[in-house]
Amino acid sequence: MPVRSDTLKHTIISLLFCVSPANAQIIHSGAACNVKDDNISERIYTIKEGDTLVLQCIVKGHPRPPVRWTKTAGSASDKFMETSIYNETLRIERILRVQGGRYYCKADNGVGVAAIKSIRVDVQYLDTPVLTVHQTISDVRGSYYQEKTVFLRCTVNSNPPARFIWKRGNTPIEQSKDNGVDIYEPLYTQGETKVLKLKNLRLKDFANYTCQVSVRNVCNIEDKSVTFRLTNGTTAPALRLSVNETLVVDPGRDVTMNCEVISGFPRPTVTWSRYPGALPLSAQVRGSALVLRAVTPADAGFYNCTAVNNVGNPARRNVNLVVRSMSNLTFQITPDSNKDSESIQMGRDLKLSCHVDATPQDKVNYTWYKNGAPVFNTETLILLRSDPDMAPGTSSLEIVDMKFRDLATYSCVASFPGSSVQELRVDVNVTQSSVIPPVLAVPPGGQVVSAREGGSAELVCLVADGKPRPPILWSRVDKDQLMPSGQAVVETRDGRLRLANISRDMMGPYRCQTAPYNGLNIKRREAQVQLNVQYPPMLDPVFQDVRSRNYQFVTLRCGVLRSSPPRLTNVRWYRNGELVRMPPLDPKDVPEYKFKLEPSNNGSYECRVSNAAGTSACTFDVSARPYDAEFYFDTPNPIRILKGNNYSFNLQWTQRDPEATDRIIGYWINVRKNKQNLLSKQIDLKGVEPVKGVLQSYAIADLRIPLSYEVRLAPITTYSIGDYVSRTIQYSEPYTYPRSSDHVCGFEDERICGFSQDRTDMFDWTRQNRLTQNPKRSPNTGPETDRSGTKEGYYMYIEASRPRAPGDKARLLSPLFNVTSVKGPKGSGRVPYCVSFYYHMKGKHIGTLNVLLRVRSIAYVDSVAWSKSSHQGPDWKKALFDISPSGPFQIMFEGIRDVGYEGDIAIDDVSITKGKCKQDNSVANSGTPAFTSGMYTYTSTQTCSLIDTGTLTHIHTQTCKGMHVCMFSQVKSVVK
Repeated sequence: MPVRSDTLKHTIISLLFCVSPANAQIIHSGAACNVKDDNISERIYTIKEGDTLVLQCIVKGHPRPPVRWTKTAGSASDKFMETSIYNETLRIERILRVQGGRYYCKADNGVGVAAIKSIRVDVQYLDTPVLTVHQTISDVRGSYYQEKTVFLRCTVNSNPPARFIWKRGNTPIEQSKDNGVDIYEPLYTQGETKVLKLKNLRLKDFANYTCQVSVRNVCNIEDKSVTFRLTNGTTAPALRLSVNETLVVDPGRDVTMNCEVISGFPRPTVTWSRYPGALPLSAQVRGSALVLRAVTPADAGFYNCTAVNNVGNPARRNVNLVVRSMSNLTFQITPDSNKDSESIQMGRDLKLSCHVDATPQDKVNYTWYKNGAPVFNTETLILLRSDPDMAPGTSSLEIVDMKFRDLATYSCVASFPGSSVQELRVDVNVTQSSVIPPVLAVPPGGQVVSAREGGSAELVCLVADGKPRPPILWSRVDKDQLMPSGQAVVETRDGRLRLANISRDMMGPYRCQTAPYNGLNIKRREAQVQLNVQYPPMLDPVFQDVRSRNYQFVTLRCGVLRSSPPRLTNVRWYRNGELVRMPPLDPKDVPEYKFKLEPSNNGSYECRVSNAAGTSACTFDVSARPYDAEFYFDTPNPIRILKGNNYSFNLQWTQRDPEATDRIIGYWINVRKNKQNLLSKQIDLKGVEPVKGVLQSYAIADLRIPLSYEVRLAPITTYSIGDYVSRTIQYSEPYTYPRSSDHVCGFEDERICGFSQDRTDMFDWTRQNRLTQNPKRSPNTGPETDRSGTKEGYYMYIEASRPRAPGDKARLLSPLFNVTSVKGPKGSGRVPYCVSFYYHMKGKHIGTLNVLLRVRSIAYVDSVAWSKSSHQGPDWKKALFDISPSGPFQIMFEGIRDVGYEGDIAIDDVSITKGKCKQDNSVANSGTPAFTSGMYTYTSTQTCSLIDTGTLTHIHTQTCKGMHVCMFSQVKSVVK
């Protein structure tokens, strides 16, 4: 039913000062197995691994506090929530065990101390157990036989701790009845472990053994088991490799590694793995063999072959696969270091060194040539296969007491003998004119390089002289800073460092120096180049919302935080895009603009500040518009139930900084449904100005149950209207259970009036309305709408389709009613309560709907208070009956599935009220009341019959003014 603006009623009042600190509470709506409190008043949320975790932080406080979720580690940490989640609802799909732990909800609105609540999430799981067999053989010399003892070890990971049951065949093993076995828990084991020890094996010990583990059906986790057959041939696995443990191959070759199983029963399973990383994409596992096609250096690594049959320890063999490679052949010329020389001089020593990056490094062969002829060791030419003074894998040729005959071209050739890897060669011309120390220089004007942010730059260090010319290495002077590429050192062949997309963090001094290779190995030459990055001025504020009363002076300031270059070239002010003409400003002063605010000059103001690198702007939104209203979300009991299936909502808010702008004279309010305005009007404050922090209220009536509405609110002044703020008001059941018992629960809110699903049943009741029905649902069962006939109204029902089976039960529990009075009316010992509800039981496979009374004492006591079975027609029907509980109690609705899928049962509009039921003649009692004498009224669709033989003195039916009456004198019970 649409809401008409002429029927919406309202009142407006002012309450006490209302700026309140944040308050938080955590509730759950996910697939919890159990929620309880521990001994330190912290809630524990138990959930099955793989289910969905949903935690909601219900916050109070004004202004509305934002919410942040964080987590600390539980039994295991996956570093979850290193970045916090800012949302009232935390949802984790398919939760993992490592995501268990303590979750914190923090709400902070800047008023008082932040509110923090926590809940511990306990993720429960049960893995498939692993059963391994170990045996020992010891000599007993005096009796000339060997004693064989077998240990069956069963290990499982679970939460909570698992219970173990050992079986031989299908018979549980009891240690007290069999002297040949021991069952114990070993120390210092990972996970949960139970060992079955078979002492001095007997013939009957050769059998099937089953280890069954259970967590006692918590979270509906089923038991798991593993079985092993023990025979006299049971042996541990053993392996043999077809290749050497270190296998060196050329790139491009196919490699086959076979792991042959030479023993083991049962037949072991062979697997291959690699470290580091996974097996290459080209890898093929064929039985126990691993085949690698056309290997590359990226395929190198340790390959592991493992054989497992759960007897003894797994058998393992490792292969270190090395793929030959060579790259980056470099040389060094070292003058006589003992003479502190930097050039070639006759009569002094000279060392030529050669190094290649290779795998395997120790298999590289270096060959030296002089003018093309091989060099052999002599008194004046000394070959070093591995020079101890150089990096590992470096070969050197020492020339002792250099003569003119030693001036020549020397060549170093690196190769893998017998390999297809191509050899590498470097030539070094040794003459007095070809070996000259380098001179490093920065071109004139290149000591300082300036570049604009986002642009590019080139830093230059040139080798002005020197032979051979070495590469130039660039680094930051500050050793803690890396180069823009992320490396510590960058090599350039020509000494030019090219930088692109320059940012401010690149600014600073850079060091250039000669490399110690491909040239003279002498003291490094180095220089520095300063990089300056130019950027437009950094201003504060970038944006500011300025509010003021009209006809008052406003001052706008635009501060310059940093600027490169620091000199400002221009400062200009604009209003709504048009230049404001004003006297030139001194660049040393803070840019400022002062003016008188009037209705005609409200708008956007911009201060544009320029330097040689560019222009930045401060933007000010200047107006006399009032600030937004701030909705108050913590109104106690904002909903009131009205006649005609309607409700009212008490909307409350405060006004932010009401004195900052012109006087607020009222508010515009819009109530919308599906983007259509149902109400649009002005709320007149009648001369009462809003006060900061004081609540204002507006009651909106004649809203339709259970619809939700969008409410928009904007303050009004003499000259302008503020921005609209929006919120949704949702109908929810006034949560008065169980303190007050005069409310009808229509299940319109997700909290379903405090009802809860029983965790010991087979399946759950489902909340549904016409809009959420499955279009493919069974057509001949279940209600079309709720009891009121609206498509938006909700009800609870049980779904009888698959995977439900005959006899499956779903139970829905009411909140707990604390019975404090022990005296009922007229001196009776118990207080009566009336239970009333509507039920819908349509379909040829309808099972049974039971209503049970659960009384809480030392243990729960359940008793059937009402019951109905089979098809009851296509309409909703009302049931009511009295109970007289002896203590705190709950009402349980139990739906039992029959043999087929056309058996949906629904309930709606449940009430539990103190006092006896008042009979409603319009709808007959449909329970099983016990009468001793009297008259029972029923509708024309009912019959008058007996469900108990009882003693019958007189019974007949008659019609009186259209009402069918069943007359009786003594009948134990009557039903429809």
